[in-house]
Amino acid sequence: MRLIIAEKHSVGQAIAQALGGHAEKHNGYIEVGDDLVTWAQGHLVDLAAPDEYKNHDWGKWSLDTLPIDPTPDWQWKVSRDKGADRQYKVVAGLMRRDDVDMLVDACDPDREGEAIFRRITSYANIHKPTKRLWVASLEEEAIRQAFDTMKPESAYDGLAHAAEIRAKADWLIGMNASRAYSLAYNTRFTVGRVQTPTLSMVVERDGQIALHRPTPFWTIHVPMGGWQLASEQRYTSRPEAQRILDLTNTPGVTFDVVLKERRQQHDRPPRLYDLTGLQKDMARLHGLTAARTLTALQSLYEKRLTTYPRTDSRYITHDDLDTLRGLAEGDRLVTGFIEPSAKPERPRLELTVNDAKVAGHTAILPTMQADRAALDELGDDERLVLTRVARRMWEAVGDDYVHDVTNVVANIDPHWCEKHPDEGRLLPEGECRFTSRSDQPVSPGWHAIEHAAPQEDQDDTDETAGNIIPVNLTDGVFIAPVPQGGATLSEGKTKPPKPFTEATLLAAMEHASRWVEDKELKAALDDDESHSGGIGTPATRANIIEQLVHSGYVDRKGKQLRSTEQGRSLIDAVATKLKDVALTADMERRLSEVEHGQADASQVETEFRDLAARIPADAQTTVRQDHVQAKTRNTESFGGCPRCGKPVVKTGKVFQCSTNRREKQSDGTWRTTEGCGWRAWTTVAGKTITDTTMRGLLAGRKVSLKGFTSRKGSGFDAAILIDKDKGIAFDFNDNKERKRK
Repeated sequence: MRLIIAEKHSVGQAIAQALGGHAEKHNGYIEVGDDLVTWAQGHLVDLAAPDEYKNHDWGKWSLDTLPIDPTPDWQWKVSRDKGADRQYKVVAGLMRRDDVDMLVDACDPDREGEAIFRRITSYANIHKPTKRLWVASLEEEAIRQAFDTMKPESAYDGLAHAAEIRAKADWLIGMNASRAYSLAYNTRFTVGRVQTPTLSMVVERDGQIALHRPTPFWTIHVPMGGWQLASEQRYTSRPEAQRILDLTNTPGVTFDVVLKERRQQHDRPPRLYDLTGLQKDMARLHGLTAARTLTALQSLYEKRLTTYPRTDSRYITHDDLDTLRGLAEGDRLVTGFIEPSAKPERPRLELTVNDAKVAGHTAILPTMQADRAALDELGDDERLVLTRVARRMWEAVGDDYVHDVTNVVANIDPHWCEKHPDEGRLLPEGECRFTSRSDQPVSPGWHAIEHAAPQEDQDDTDETAGNIIPVNLTDGVFIAPVPQGGATLSEGKTKPPKPFTEATLLAAMEHASRWVEDKELKAALDDDESHSGGIGTPATRANIIEQLVHSGYVDRKGKQLRSTEQGRSLIDAVATKLKDVALTADMERRLSEVEHGQADASQVETEFRDLAARIPADAQTTVRQDHVQAKTRNTESFGGCPRCGKPVVKTGKVFQCSTNRREKQSDGTWRTTEGCGWRAWTTVAGKTITDTTMRGLLAGRKVSLKGFTSRKGSGFDAAILIDKDKGIAFDFNDNKERKRK
């Protein structure tokens, strides 16, 4: 009997349906004929936290315990996510059944999916024959075909090794760096292998903006009748600009057209979407965050309306052409998706094919299940994402966008300058050069597909709009302004770089080579067809941005992503290599080499271990004492801790013992790793506990307050007191005593 293990419940249901036959549902699995189908719940098994290693004193945050490295005795644990332990028991129990003689890894077809399956089997100590189901679409036919082409699980060992190395590297770097810099600066820092270099890009951009000083400049515009010439030079001196303006407005002045280029330009259709490309466009067109786009796309995948979401490919293979041809036939993906007139008459399907650039996953496409009826049943984000995926399919197979581009260069007539030496003497060539450009559509082609207006910055202007250069304008002719004396002077100011947006930061993470100065590394990253030289992966970039926002290192201000003071302090404190985009990109490249069998896994793991081992020493040698003083933890005491007697301090929205230290776990939860653990929230039942009240409570007094709100929304009054376990507790007996009196 086969046991098929999917990554999610919805995927397991789709597989069971595709298998056909009578399906019998059980607690945590489905029995279909001779097959059992079960599912994980994301990462059922995770790396253990440092304080869970009982043979090490890693629960205490101290420089004496650094560097932390569990090798070779790494410990794993069942996730603390709700229901994870229960589902793990189901999956492990099914694996151990005597009648199960074959396992099928049906987790998502990517690095993380491979990690999820292998961690379960390893933790459960299961060693049974295993095959890999690699399916990128949850349509029934696609699933059945995938079962026919399964490979041994060993064929994906490279993928599994890369996943395990990445997890351990992130753990080692994150734990050592976060603790080392937090201890060095007496504050709480969260340092990550990918998160910190990404933050560094945002901080650097914000620094460039802050240092920018607007410089005024002037440009001369000369009307030519339906179009205009503009001075090539931006004048930084108003008097100088005025001098040239007066010259251009002198009666009889003409311009000599010395260069005219007119060409008909054909813009090829864009490629199909990978995940990052879709996230960028959804942010640009609709203002969706990368996380919202991924959530919507994942839901569409599980509803069998799109193919696998976490892909870094923008092509399909020749084997997928029949599927694409089926999608392009008829009006099923026209009605409700695009204007019927915009549909290509002869879709150029071949433009989407490149076998060499498909490594495991094809580009994102709609499925045969997608149509107007399905679209109408979706939520807002899902509807927007599915529509954009369908439109990109039509764009990718559409006709070229054809447009006429004309560029003109014209000089103030040198003969006129000779005849008017007072006005034209000593006029440098650059000062008398004027330019113009027009860009006129001929055939909309694939541009006709998308009619949503992008949410671009308001100050973006198209200088070619309404500028139509006459078709009979030729090189060597002399032209005069219309009307004479109508040239004007416009003032502008230099602008700083634009702040990052969701779309532009994703692009920066994807193309890390733009931030790399080393020529050899830059060339290697640029040559990498799998995009592994970027910051993070398509599957993780959205989460990286959300982590930065959640940690308080980055703020969302409208569409903009801006660094906070806390984020800038972190980047100012950490060693260069931990925030170096090039280093992190190269690490991603090394993981890709492991995945594709081009590098030894143990060697790459050792490289990452060595890097992590040097972090604590680097933190101590580069520490800035002025920052330590500025970042000293708040030590104002509100009284003695009811558990241990040490001072109680206020940190954010919590009163807590000054000995407490909390650490974020790999599953996203926070855990007290040091100290007695006593704490009390500053708000109880909707009532704010003031500093004065807390001092009274910690002094042993009972305090009566009015204006509490129950869970049902009703108001009540009560007395509160300190509780060693709960922090603050209600004392309703005090109210009863008052009523008796």
